Amino acid sequence: MNDSNKILTAIGAGVLVGAALGILFAPDKGIETRKKISGQGKKIVDDVQNKFRSGRDKFNDLKDDLLQTAREKGNSIV
Repeated sequence: MNDSNKILTAIGAGVLVGAALGILFAPDKGIETRKKISGQGKKIVDDVQNKFRSGRDKFNDLKDDLLQTAREKGNSIV
């Protein structure tokens, strides 16, 4: 992970923690607070799943490119 990804991850984590603390200390009833936390939790899970899929797709693209390059180099040697 490069430095810019680390920074973005840290900022994202900070935003999530801040949002969670804001919800917990808000003057809402318990059921409303739990609904907000549940909604945020679902959003976070969706975001993580999307990032995982994106990373997996990038990895697969890179793997395919490397295999193609290796095949081309192998064919040019023979």
